[in-house]
Amino acid sequence: MRFRPKLFEVFRNYSKELFYKDLMAGIIVGIVALPLAIAFGIASGVSPEQGLYTAIIAGFIISLLGGSKVQIGGPTGAFIIIVYGIVQEFGITGLAIATIIAGIMLVSMGLLKLGVVIKFIPYPIVVGFTSGIALTIFATQIKDLFGMSIASVPADFISKWAVYANHLHTTNFPALAIGILTIIIIAVTPKFSKKIPGSLIAIILMTLVAFVLREYAGLTSIETIGDRFSINATLPKAETPVITFEIIRTLMPAAFTIAILGAIESLLSATVADGVIGDKHHSNTELIAQGVANIITPIFGGIPATGAIARTMTNINNGGRTPVAGIVHAIVLLLILLFLGNLTKHIPMACLAGVLVIVAYNMSEWRTFKSLLKGQKSDVAVLIATFLLTVIFDLTIAIEIGLVLAVVLFLRRISESTQISIFKHDVEEAEYIEGNTEAEKLILPKGVEVYEIEGPFFFGVANKFEETMKMLGDKPKVRIIRMRKVPFIDSTGMNNLNNLIRMSTKDKTKILLSGVNEQVHNALEKGGIGEKIGKENICNNITEALNRAEEMIAKNKKC
Repeated sequence: MRFRPKLFEVFRNYSKELFYKDLMAGIIVGIVALPLAIAFGIASGVSPEQGLYTAIIAGFIISLLGGSKVQIGGPTGAFIIIVYGIVQEFGITGLAIATIIAGIMLVSMGLLKLGVVIKFIPYPIVVGFTSGIALTIFATQIKDLFGMSIASVPADFISKWAVYANHLHTTNFPALAIGILTIIIIAVTPKFSKKIPGSLIAIILMTLVAFVLREYAGLTSIETIGDRFSINATLPKAETPVITFEIIRTLMPAAFTIAILGAIESLLSATVADGVIGDKHHSNTELIAQGVANIITPIFGGIPATGAIARTMTNINNGGRTPVAGIVHAIVLLLILLFLGNLTKHIPMACLAGVLVIVAYNMSEWRTFKSLLKGQKSDVAVLIATFLLTVIFDLTIAIEIGLVLAVVLFLRRISESTQISIFKHDVEEAEYIEGNTEAEKLILPKGVEVYEIEGPFFFGVANKFEETMKMLGDKPKVRIIRMRKVPFIDSTGMNNLNNLIRMSTKDKTKILLSGVNEQVHNALEKGGIGEKIGKENICNNITEALNRAEEMIAKNKKC
């Protein structure tokens, strides 16, 4: 496999004009990423600077090694719930180990060229768990948005709302006002400014308001980041966690969820970006870059990272066209951390909650969710199941069961589309079309029956074929299995075919195969079918098979 980072490709024709555009875009994206990195870090159950470490280190690595020209990497809202759950159960060390394992999985996916396969995950699953995550994120922010006095918020979604209802009387109205104003500012800013992000404006204004109210009006009940966290505005130290087989086995499900979610989100973001800039990303290279980022970042205190659609689109809209913009964005965040990091302690928690409420709304894709509810029943079942499992249980269960359900329903749909037709003495009902010739009715010789399989002959329909054979009470002299519309056959289909041959041998019925394509023919040869029925009994078309059947019947009469 060719590992082809886009950064090295763009340098062939790089120019000062491109660098200026990338520089401006990188600065703007860095400013946009600041409040999001802090908010995602806190919401994930870690410190605000850990969110910044992730945006800096992972953002740099993903732009340096990635397969997309404009992808911006960092912490995202999709990881909040899974990260929070891991931290609560296994601590920061457990999160670091799970992230490293997920990074190794992502690198393996890229090396095994699974970048294209990831794109085939059903859309209802993606929308289902994305909408579920959005609702869950919204639920986690109610305490800070309302400024409620709650010692401990339960992890369970339903229990969480019960606790909120019981503590509604503890609402801090100044904090609630700050949260609501934050939401309003972010919502209306795009109408006045396309360059400066509403989240940044809201944080600056609401931080000033909170500072004035706390210092001069005595409203110290408005909680800020500094009240809950001790900000460490320095470069992180490398600490490699001790990894044992027992820990790997325990954290494997969580790591798998991080890897799958990271792969889906990063490749989805890169695909959306391709459509805007008219480029084509290298999916396997992108997976390797995401994997390397998730292996290295937790060593420096970071959390899982992936491609961020919102920041990537901000990069594109502000002129970014090469990975240099992503590298600049990481450097800007590093400078902010080192020189302005201590100022973040004044940001009110209600303001960050307002930012995340907007993030949750944008993630919800409620219009898409609503439109999918009008689709096929199988897609609706997958959508609702994934959504409810994400909200009520967790993302790991939702993705696993959602994928299994989607596969089962897909196989059912395929098996229903595969038809098995039986043609006996009533020849007038059997019309055969060979190539591009007009339909022609072929007379079946006496003692010959034709069974036609239309569709893939795999485990989903093999049993249907066997049941059909068992229902037949007659014993023809020659049984022709017509397979012109069978694109492939698996081991279960092969086993059923072997059973039919064995059963037919006992009944002294000869088996002929007709219209077998090259792929199926090779599979039959490997499975020993050709030796059992005779290679001369695998015919190219139905006409040849009927002629062969007449020869066999005539030969038996002479005997």
